[in-house]
Amino acid sequence: VLRALASLHCPKTAFRRSDELTVNTAYMSYSFQHADTTYPFAEFARSPARMNFSARRVLPLLALLLAAVFAAPAQAGFGFADVAMRAQKLASADYEPPAADLPRELKELNYDQYRDIRFKPDRAVWHAQKLPFELQLFHPGLYYSNPVKINLIAAGSSRPLNFYPEFFDYGKNIFDKSRLKNIGYAGFRVHFAINNKAYKDELLVFQGASYFRALGAGQRYGLSARGLAVDTAVSSGEEFPSFQEFWIETPAANAKQLVIYALLNSRRLSGAYQFTVTPGSSTVMDVRSRLFLREGVEKLGLAPLTSMFYFGSNQSRASEDYRPEVHDSDGLLVASDSGEWIWRPLVNPRRLLVTSFGLTNPRGFGLQQRRRNFSGFEDLEARYDLRPSAWVEPKGNWGAGRVELVQIPTPDETNDNIVAYWVPNVPPAPGAAFDIAYRLSWQKDLPVKPPVASVLQTRRGHGYQKEDDGSLRLMVDFAAPEEGTPPPSTVTGALWMNDNAEIIERQTYPNQATGGWRMSFKFRRLDDDKPVEMRAFLKRGGDQVSETWSYILPAN
Repeated sequence: VLRALASLHCPKTAFRRSDELTVNTAYMSYSFQHADTTYPFAEFARSPARMNFSARRVLPLLALLLAAVFAAPAQAGFGFADVAMRAQKLASADYEPPAADLPRELKELNYDQYRDIRFKPDRAVWHAQKLPFELQLFHPGLYYSNPVKINLIAAGSSRPLNFYPEFFDYGKNIFDKSRLKNIGYAGFRVHFAINNKAYKDELLVFQGASYFRALGAGQRYGLSARGLAVDTAVSSGEEFPSFQEFWIETPAANAKQLVIYALLNSRRLSGAYQFTVTPGSSTVMDVRSRLFLREGVEKLGLAPLTSMFYFGSNQSRASEDYRPEVHDSDGLLVASDSGEWIWRPLVNPRRLLVTSFGLTNPRGFGLQQRRRNFSGFEDLEARYDLRPSAWVEPKGNWGAGRVELVQIPTPDETNDNIVAYWVPNVPPAPGAAFDIAYRLSWQKDLPVKPPVASVLQTRRGHGYQKEDDGSLRLMVDFAAPEEGTPPPSTVTGALWMNDNAEIIERQTYPNQATGGWRMSFKFRRLDDDKPVEMRAFLKRGGDQVSETWSYILPAN
């Protein structure tokens, strides 16, 4: 090794006695201090000529390095356990809010000025090495006033990814770039050739608090996921944990996966996360987390999903709009341990609406976009028909708890107003480690489907009638039967409503257009200030042959 390094040709003039080699045996990282600049050893090894010092005079330092490596016991590479140790240490100390030391001109950017700051694609991490994944970085400013630390892992050791203004095109903005030194990044996005081999598409984004979102092939960004939800829809106010530091493994030349570690922190808890991302027609993220609470929380929301529902076939638009429907998701799907599949169509209520499904060891839950035809939206810019569904599949036994759905009134489509997550009946005790793991899939062409007939749509409103009798009508379309099953005529419908409704009529009959079934029922609400809860499904004899349609008609 020494002979090979001695063959390097470098100028002899820049090496100084003040230059030092630093060996960190805890993380097996090495840095070279030269001319008031610290270079990670990985950088030095790749490009020694850049350092402008004599290879002949570096040999004693290299000998010291090799002696340190061989004298120290073998160290495992940086990984989840290292992040978990940091999270535990954070939780054992008083909470310190992240410092927002951004220059004033960045904090005062407006939306258009911030969007005018663009990362230069040719500066993407791993772009020069032509690796299958690339990282592009977000500039802090506007809403993103708390920069995050980003580190790269290579050969088992970690090194920080420093901020350089030269990585960005500032457009019409004029800044004193000397004031932008070491301000950090607002997040990052991952690029991968998911739709064709010639171009690396945007695949995944981490930006803002603990929010992230991903795409599969042929998808457009829609709903988001979060690391954690704390006290959502609680009168005392929601707490928003944030990812404060990331570590990203350098992928191999033929890598099909990318591994990301993250450190979460907030006033009452901290946590370590590992995301193993596998791009595909449905991009899959295997998520592992370990949480540590400083103090108790009222509601701990695990594997949270956030989406938008403005209006749809079950809820008419409030004003004139050329689009038939506007939403990122149109329903919540829940798979219980008993084998029941529950579909709850989303609504845009006039008042906050919180509902839940009590379960033990759920098989999965997710917010889905079942409407996939363009004619259902007619929006060429938003392309709601291409927005992904997200499915959470627990790993291991999650025990007893509930899938909670929060639906918030929204006056337009610019606000995310839908949240779904898992709440354990027994929250973790402060100070104790709490582990949870799940698989999160971003789906379009291959969504999770129940093994029975699924709900295609829910429609609200009357057809022709001579006079208004104060009644309401809902129609629920179920999918066609699987090949080889009995014809639709053998199916009947089951319907239940709570005591705030009076059923006037109901029918279940074949839908000749789809080959499935339509259930139509007319009812009257008894108290407009109270919601109506209802359930319906198809049965053949004594067997349920469809998922359970579970609906809430919000109070007026």
